[in-house]
Amino acid sequence: MFHIDLQNDLQYPVSASRLEEAAQAALSRWREEGALSIVITDDDTIMTLNQQYRGINTPTDVLSFPADAPPVTLPGEPVYLGDVLIAFPYAADQAAREGHPLDDSLALLVVHGTLHLLGYDHNTPQNRAVMWAAQDEVLRMLHIATDLVPTLESYPGHDTETD
Repeated sequence: MFHIDLQNDLQYPVSASRLEEAAQAALSRWREEGALSIVITDDDTIMTLNQQYRGINTPTDVLSFPADAPPVTLPGEPVYLGDVLIAFPYAADQAAREGHPLDDSLALLVVHGTLHLLGYDHNTPQNRAVMWAAQDEVLRMLHIATDLVPTLESYPGHDTETD
């Protein structure tokens, strides 16, 4: 059982079903249950969080905040894994610049963020290879071209430390 809570208080034009599908695809490959929140927000909010938690004073496309370990479990509820936050304006600009469909780009960001909640990281070349292989697998499940994944150097505010 999966529970995906999508929050889009600023009413950005996103396909809720596509984003939920992306999260479920990533979760279903490695878990039988889980819950997470996807928050679609603005660049300023992401920049503030990026500065507060990563010490980087720029916006970025996606940030992941895993739940506390061990996660709190409630009877009859899936384990809460954490939150994936996406800066819609940043992500939309990035998709336009790269020439990719926005819905696919947003789905990629959800997959990427969800993989972080599942414990994947790209802080070393070895970890990056493992995470990118997992990400490519989920993208193929979603029928999204893997060449959609931008290189880390192609956009500011994103580094190999953490998302």
